[in-house]
Amino acid sequence: MNSNFDIIIVGGGAAGFFSAINIVEKNPKLKVAILERGNEVLQKVRISGGGRCNVTHACFEPNELVKFYPRGEKELRGPFYQFCSGDTIEWFEKHGVELKIEADGRMFPVSNSSQTIIDCFLLATQKLGIAVLTAQSVQSIFKQEKHWKIETQTENYITEKLILATGSNPKIWEMLQNYGHAVVSPVPSLFTFNIKDSRIIELPGVATYATVKVKDTKLTSSGPLLITHWGMSGPAILKLSAWGARILHDKNYQFTIFVNWLNDFEKEEVEKKLKDLKQEHAKKAVSKKSPFELTNRLWESLVLASGIESETKWADLSKIQLTNLVNQLINGNFQVNGKSTFKEEFVTAGGIDLKEINFKTMESKLHENLYFAGEIVNIDAITGGFNFQNAWTSGFIVANAV
Repeated sequence: MNSNFDIIIVGGGAAGFFSAINIVEKNPKLKVAILERGNEVLQKVRISGGGRCNVTHACFEPNELVKFYPRGEKELRGPFYQFCSGDTIEWFEKHGVELKIEADGRMFPVSNSSQTIIDCFLLATQKLGIAVLTAQSVQSIFKQEKHWKIETQTENYITEKLILATGSNPKIWEMLQNYGHAVVSPVPSLFTFNIKDSRIIELPGVATYATVKVKDTKLTSSGPLLITHWGMSGPAILKLSAWGARILHDKNYQFTIFVNWLNDFEKEEVEKKLKDLKQEHAKKAVSKKSPFELTNRLWESLVLASGIESETKWADLSKIQLTNLVNQLINGNFQVNGKSTFKEEFVTAGGIDLKEINFKTMESKLHENLYFAGEIVNIDAITGGFNFQNAWTSGFIVANAV
């Protein structure tokens, strides 16, 4: 027995729901279904942003917004001119969800709960008569003359247009490869660095603003850095992991980083400041109080690492110790040995090759009436609401196109 629909969307996540709702709002006559392989829809929305759902980012200029996407920067410019973060805010407001901007630019529902977003989507699909079918794991996809046939473990479906919004799902990627689509193999994107180092072992919880570079690459990133029980985390590290997803994967997550704990201080400035301190605080112990915007604990640890004992006074610093201290402060090298995945917000770099997609419609260039939305394509972003913005934008464009 076949179930017939005008449009079927595979994947009951952010991009899938957004596509479906926008399609039926534009054309209420269409018969639309969402197929979800799990028993629950919108699972990633539920856990994102620590359960608050980081809906988007307060960056309203498409040319600026694209810079947060290690993969997809060039391709998303046009789509963002059609539907950007400002449109997202307006869309949710129209659907009864007010968003707020936090100090770092991330945007959340005023309710501070991802359930608000889930309820908004479920209410809209009910109101519009969109069929939401769970426990429907797609086993195969067949292209027929005028339509697509989809087989799940329990049902067969026939549809004129097929939208795939399955995120990082290897099984679906494999099916698409059988249809001639190239898939860029997935590698992890947002992760933290495992570092065992005496300088930071006693300092979990210490946060500072730093610049981090990966040795022998062009990778560099500035931002808040957090020392953890297993190494280093925080936006500076996560950004680096996103931009370096492929390179660091190829290095098997064994590499060296250089940390400038003073962020943008240059060597000469730091040397001058330390020499001044040598004059002004001659009788004080070097390790006692941080003269920079570093916590005293981190300062003390870097002083000891420079071969300066805890009671040594500024006046007694040798030239070598001074040079060592400058190096520890602005060019400390740390050995990274493996990675840890960042919370449950697992993002992968990889997916359908961007060259095979028409970004005006999100339609496959190889097969008519086959569309993509969300992370199934080789687009990913750093943390901060940008991955969701890609889901909303691609879903909106698909809805317009179909």
